[in-house]
Amino acid sequence: MSTPSIVDIMYERHSVRKYTNQKITRDVLKKIIQVAGSAPSAWNLQHWKFIVVEDQRLKDKLCEAAYGQQQVKDAAASIVILGDTQANLNAEGIYSAAVNAGYMPESAGKNIMDNIKNVYDNVPNAGVQLALQNSSYAAMQLMLAAKAEGIDSCPMSGYDSQAVRTILEIPDRYIPTLLVTLGYASEPAHGSGRFPVEQILVYDKF
Repeated sequence: MSTPSIVDIMYERHSVRKYTNQKITRDVLKKIIQVAGSAPSAWNLQHWKFIVVEDQRLKDKLCEAAYGQQQVKDAAASIVILGDTQANLNAEGIYSAAVNAGYMPESAGKNIMDNIKNVYDNVPNAGVQLALQNSSYAAMQLMLAAKAEGIDSCPMSGYDSQAVRTILEIPDRYIPTLLVTLGYASEPAHGSGRFPVEQILVYDKF
């Protein structure tokens, strides 16, 4: 059987809310998270963390925080994607390693770190905005990586963010960006309509 292309996986992924009781192994979960963590990010600051919730008691509490959406309870794992509002603190380690590996001269690394500091110090709400934007890239990549492993998913933005923070004891540095349930579908996912490309495409400007 041929391996599906990334485009095939994109089209085959649909939101699934009903799952079997089959578990996802830790090795597979780690593989999915590793792929998600290869997503692009501004200055390669990697503005994300992933909380994999497998404990049923915690999933039950998360279900309440998600306004009773049953898939949170039924999923093999519910993953909370967090945005790192202080990802700028990663810069020195990232760029020191890049310089030491010969990826760039020391002067280039310093210029990039100065640029990062300038943005975080002077652009209003930069930390939060960049955390949300960049962790969203990782969230989408996570769902595609899961589908490549034969695992279905459902992204969820309907939840009480403060309740999630309290349940999972999330430090103030991080903000919940998205809740994604993962599991093996108990029934085939149904497709959904999409706008034709002519309706969503604009060249140059409106």
